[in-house]
Amino acid sequence: MLRVSSSPHIRDNSSTQRIMLDVVLALIPMVIASVFIFGWRALLIYAVSVVSSVVFEALSRLIMKREQTINDLSAVVTGLLLAAGLPAGYPIWMVVVGAFVAIVFVKQLFGGLGSNFANPAVTARIVLAVSFPAETSSFSVLPQYAHQASLTEGVSQYDLVTSATPLGMSAAELPSGWDLFLGRHAGSIGEVCILALLIGAAYLLIRGVIDLWIPLVYLGTTAVLITLAGGDPLFHLLSGAVVLAAFFMLTDYVTSPTTVAGKIIFAIGAAALTFLLRMYSSMPEGVSYSILLMNILTPHIERWTAHKTIGGNYAKKSRQNS
Repeated sequence: MLRVSSSPHIRDNSSTQRIMLDVVLALIPMVIASVFIFGWRALLIYAVSVVSSVVFEALSRLIMKREQTINDLSAVVTGLLLAAGLPAGYPIWMVVVGAFVAIVFVKQLFGGLGSNFANPAVTARIVLAVSFPAETSSFSVLPQYAHQASLTEGVSQYDLVTSATPLGMSAAELPSGWDLFLGRHAGSIGEVCILALLIGAAYLLIRGVIDLWIPLVYLGTTAVLITLAGGDPLFHLLSGAVVLAAFFMLTDYVTSPTTVAGKIIFAIGAAALTFLLRMYSSMPEGVSYSILLMNILTPHIERWTAHKTIGGNYAKKSRQNS
């Protein structure tokens, strides 16, 4: 007997909760590395960001009389990614403000997960950077990882000391490539340890949560453009939020294209913007802005690269001829 039914015809065990749980697990190495590099203050920022995000999601869904969605773990992911882009010494109340912006304004006011036009964590970080520029650009690290000896005089090994990030250092002060890879320098708590991020990225790839189109094209295009401009591509790939963005932010299901061609265009655009903002603007780090701008273009990229429906052109011509 021939059974005819409507789509979807392919079913598996994937769910929003399962995908988000995989992302949370992939971010655990980043959290652990942050505690080793920045101390327990980093763990406090992660905890406040996650708890605030979950609470704001629950309250907003309750006030708007919508079905609760805190069990899908998307608010936890947003909280972790928001905290990852903040300095270790960031004021706690500002972390709460960032979570409020990410969950309420960027996510829930647009209808919740799947309806937001931009990545909530990225947008919230930009709002914080514009609203509190001094605090958002004041980076610190445990003294054993500071690269200026004068900063560590008379300071306990458990205290945070203020230091410039590699993107803001002179050539003589730059940490080695190995220190950059392991995150032994000042910076945002979740961005510095490339090793931890790559471990998490490998987990997502093995689980099939993300594919390599966006990360490879983004990292490759960024490296090529930096090289053509006479810069050090390895330094730029290991500094700032490039790796975190490549695997955890640009690959966001909601705000990135679904077609292969769309993913390539999206990644090239993000890389070009990152390059231009880093090399020719007054800001040392342009990753967040490049992600937001490409998020805005995603619906257009999706439309330009959408697959043609089988028989669609024929049906269109038939209607025109009739």
